[in-house]
Amino acid sequence: MLTPPDPDDRPRLGYTGSLLDRDPAVRHHPERLAAYTADPAARAYVTAGEMVIMRRGDPLADPLFTLAEAATLGTVRETVWLGHDRGVGRFGVGLDAALAPVLAERPDLLVTDLRSIAVQGLVAGEHLPPLAEAKALLLWHARHRFCSACGHPAAPDQAGWRRVCPSCGAEHFPRTDPVVIMLAVDGDRCLLGRQARFAPGMWSCLAGFVEPGENIEEAVRRETLEEAGIRCGRVHYVASQPWPFPMSLMIGCYAEALDTDLVIDRTELEDLRWFSRDEVVTMLERRHPDGLTAPPPIAIAHFIMRSWIEDAAGGLGRPASA
Repeated sequence: MLTPPDPDDRPRLGYTGSLLDRDPAVRHHPERLAAYTADPAARAYVTAGEMVIMRRGDPLADPLFTLAEAATLGTVRETVWLGHDRGVGRFGVGLDAALAPVLAERPDLLVTDLRSIAVQGLVAGEHLPPLAEAKALLLWHARHRFCSACGHPAAPDQAGWRRVCPSCGAEHFPRTDPVVIMLAVDGDRCLLGRQARFAPGMWSCLAGFVEPGENIEEAVRRETLEEAGIRCGRVHYVASQPWPFPMSLMIGCYAEALDTDLVIDRTELEDLRWFSRDEVVTMLERRHPDGLTAPPPIAIAHFIMRSWIEDAAGGLGRPASA
């Protein structure tokens, strides 16, 4: 039986390991929030829709602005509390999405998406988790300005961690969508697929949203059956990763394949096939003879695939005597 790897012993996944203390009590104490806001040392991450606003730098961009500087970039739609770094407040500031192309014309600013920031290493790694927090939370506000119960405009509250309807009193809280991402394993083979939107040659784990009334194991089995026609038995949790595209939590798992004949859902996948351990190694190391690759190291799919390769105990789906 596979022993899932300890995430603390592996390279940190993108958008995880935040150094901020979220200090959620601040959300309920306006006087503490006001003190953090008034501190000249306070800094903010700034977004405009899906885009992050940063100062250009060499070699790395600077994603932090003072609150006053953030306000000069354009009309602020939302300001949210992210936490503090050793007692210094960190905020997220949301501008109107229409400002992104305008700000991109400024030579002193770099305006790009969070995925590119992570993949290209445009900022120091410590900034990725709070940037993910800010982007997901601010995008939630942008998409939930009206009460879903009565349609009245809802107002932000609790330092940006709640919206309240002044008409009917309904309270609305930020949501995170759970997504299972799984590596189905048959002995020394694993199942990988690719979607048409993937970079040429890239293959990855299967994934899908958890549906109402499902637990994680049921979602893994259903998604693998739907997309690949493969029934799965044992399911083991590997690791999780916040994925701010737009606001998901990726729940990584291994799944034991009970059969191997593939039935591909062409509405979801461009292709699907079994890969040997040796072939996956060449994909992770980007030396596959056919140019096939795995997702970048920031992605949990990369972590799951590498963890399966490095599992010295054997692997899910092997005979017990192996």
